Amino acid sequence: MSANDDQIARAERRFGVRFPEDYRFFLAEEGSIARFVPPADDFLMISPVEELTAVNEAGDFQERFPGSVVIGGDGSRELLAYDCRQEPPPLVLLDVSAEDWSSAVHQAPSFSALLEQFPETGWKWDDAEPYPS
Repeated sequence: MSANDDQIARAERRFGVRFPEDYRFFLAEEGSIARFVPPADDFLMISPVEELTAVNEAGDFQERFPGSVVIGGDGSRELLAYDCRQEPPPLVLLDVSAEDWSSAVHQAPSFSALLEQFPETGWKWDDAEPYPS
């Protein structure tokens, strides 16, 4: 087990989840992203595994979004999170000031799907269907 695999395992124990395999692979191989993604030209940030605990402990996210694991965001007010209340956990966008899941905007059913669609679609800012609280 590499040092990165150990950090992934510690993060999973901390949040009481097993991350999806595509996200685990990304963490082990790439580690993080922080860049504008063309042609959508939206900023995508995926936090390194060693920052996940601090990111998730800020702003009482676990109280407002029980079952969430924040993994990144748009580099500003919007946070990308797994909704671990569902299996498999989809990725949603959460505003840092939101009070609960009702303001979440679905982004993708998986990490791979997000990375595949993001260059073309960028962030999805509204969802026709209200997100389940």
